[in-house]
Amino acid sequence: MNRNVFSRRYWRERTLGQRRRLPLSLWLLDRATRLIPVLLLVAVLPAALLAWPGTAHAAPDPPAPPTEPTVTSLDQVVNNLRLWLLGILAAYATLCLVIAFIRYTSGEADEVAKAKVGFRSAAIGYAGAILAPLLVTIIGGWL
Repeated sequence: MNRNVFSRRYWRERTLGQRRRLPLSLWLLDRATRLIPVLLLVAVLPAALLAWPGTAHAAPDPPAPPTEPTVTSLDQVVNNLRLWLLGILAAYATLCLVIAFIRYTSGEADEVAKAKVGFRSAAIGYAGAILAPLLVTIIGGWL
């Protein structure tokens, strides 16, 4: 019996009425070919950018340490606090969004439910990052 296990027709007829699954070797080959563009972006592009002439140079001398305090008023402290809050909340929201996206693309029902919670957390984090300057301004007005 002559079977061509690499043909689509063979697998379509064999898995008629079932969930279609490729053999492990073909599945691995499929996944590996999908990862090639990602690997090129992750490995080759940064290496090419670092090897580009003019990008590799010595770091400048570090600045001298300040002799006077850089913060002289309460307004500067409140402004710095607002900027730190904004950065931390935006970073948290971005992390939640990335993790939720990875979970959502897995396709499993329980992971998709967890991903929806993650999307909600990301939205709350971005809303907090947007409202942080307003909250710090209100609290700063009380001081």
